[in-house]
Amino acid sequence: MSVSWLEEIQWTEEGLVPVIAQDHVSGRILMFAWMSRESLALTVAEAYAVYWSRSRQRLWRKGEESGHRQKVLDIQLDCDSDVILLKIEQEGGIACHTGRESCFFRSLTDGEWQTTEPVLKDPKAIYK
Repeated sequence: MSVSWLEEIQWTEEGLVPVIAQDHVSGRILMFAWMSRESLALTVAEAYAVYWSRSRQRLWRKGEESGHRQKVLDIQLDCDSDVILLKIEQEGGIACHTGRESCFFRSLTDGEWQTTEPVLKDPKAIYK
């Protein structure tokens, strides 16, 4: 009897696994989030990213409000079985709730966090 692929993952005590979303073409890291067993199973079934929102304590379908969904093209598990990498196609070109392409838009320069990426769309126009 084989072990379910979900059981091969090293889940945190809270039943979560960290997830990195990466653009499948450019290789750019777009965001980091968490998944539960249910959200990962739904991601596999729907081929669109479904995360677990720790702040809202519920499933979060990426793009449910903004329309900026993430089509999942590949799911990879790291060598320690404790981090998931999603290779995705970012719909609308915006992954961050700040209206930027990536959530990683600040760089440490001379001891200060400097914004290095422009806002592509005002968040007030994205979220109602």
